[in-house]
Amino acid sequence: MSYHNPFTPPRKSATFDDYTLAEIRRAAATGIYDIRGAGTKRKVPHFDDLLFLGASISRYPLEGYREKCDTSVVLGSRYAKKPITLKTPITIAGMSFGALSGNAKEALGRGATIAGTSTTTGDGGMTDEERGHSETLVYQYLPSRYGMNPKDLRRADAIEVVVGQGAKPGGGGMLLGQKISDRVANMRNLPKGIDQRSACRHPDWTGPDDLEIKILELREITDWEKPIYVKVGGARPYYDTALAVKAGADVVVLDGMQGGTAATQDVFIENVGMPTLACIRPAVQALQDLGMHRKVQLIISGGIRSGADVAKALALGADAVAIGTAALVAIGDNDPHWEEEYRKLGTTAGAYDDWHEGKDPAGITTQDPELMKRLDPIIAGRRLANYLKVMTLEAQTIARACGKNHLHNLEPEDLVALTIEASAMAQVPLAGTSWIPGKGGF
Repeated sequence: MSYHNPFTPPRKSATFDDYTLAEIRRAAATGIYDIRGAGTKRKVPHFDDLLFLGASISRYPLEGYREKCDTSVVLGSRYAKKPITLKTPITIAGMSFGALSGNAKEALGRGATIAGTSTTTGDGGMTDEERGHSETLVYQYLPSRYGMNPKDLRRADAIEVVVGQGAKPGGGGMLLGQKISDRVANMRNLPKGIDQRSACRHPDWTGPDDLEIKILELREITDWEKPIYVKVGGARPYYDTALAVKAGADVVVLDGMQGGTAATQDVFIENVGMPTLACIRPAVQALQDLGMHRKVQLIISGGIRSGADVAKALALGADAVAIGTAALVAIGDNDPHWEEEYRKLGTTAGAYDDWHEGKDPAGITTQDPELMKRLDPIIAGRRLANYLKVMTLEAQTIARACGKNHLHNLEPEDLVALTIEASAMAQVPLAGTSWIPGKGGF
């Protein structure tokens, strides 16, 4: 005979929680895996788990707004005849035309230009709006080769060879048929309205030796003028960074699992790759071991949201950061203003479940002509520029408080960790101790 205590509420399983049960039922009913956009939703150690110590007696702070704190960064100085100089170390990550509307790409270019930084194309080629409104444009060279041509390689200010992406290292991109309009189909040489899945590896090279040949080929096409970036997803950051450097990269872009994507399998987003925080120190160590730290620049992306995140990434050894999801939010994506329409799509503002659907009420992740009209690229560009300005000022404020006259002078010594996991990943002491897991101290 069973007995239920009326004073104790029924207890649900932590393993089989409501979301897990719903996913099992959905899979059983449909027979297909779940596809969505954005990055991981699970909680992983992140920049919030780090704190700056600031200056007191043992360190001398700079007077805010009266003593200079430089924010500029030069990218691609290793081999390129024309390296890029940016006013802020916050760049705009690659997001394709197709995943985003033409107005959204234009807005990103406008905002980046006002702020004095760069924007990046994506898995869909270079649009005239994007090139026309981006003072500094990085052209992504992806396995799909969509829209790739020598003319656009030469029109770019830098070239980014994309090997992997943080949301799906080892996986190719997706663009569902409802977002493949006439223009997108023409640029990608695809049939209109048919689901597209990009290749997960480049068709003409299989390893670091071939990558070196490819980089030399790209340098010859562009007369050695353009910096060559290599972008990798956060999986084996030490070895991937070392191999990219040995292949001849000017810049390494490292994308953690909090980085977003237009669309891929939910199981991929949540279970493949490493947190951004876990990727930085191994990559920096690889550069240091090769004697290339600050000579080959390191750009970190995946979950950057504020000037504090920027400052922490730079303190751990990065030269710059790239933002994607945050940039889309700045120009109006997932705005509560459109909550009623998001609910009609079966989601809510802030959930980022709708990017692959092509019905974005904000007019950003869509190819619907009527929805696209909702986004004014001039206003959206100004919003992005405001956001980038605030992030830069926030990072400056922290650097001054630590006594630094350049953001690149921030260092691991300025940081402590709140958790053992963050301490081990970032290789900085646990707050209140001199202990780093795996190392000595107390």
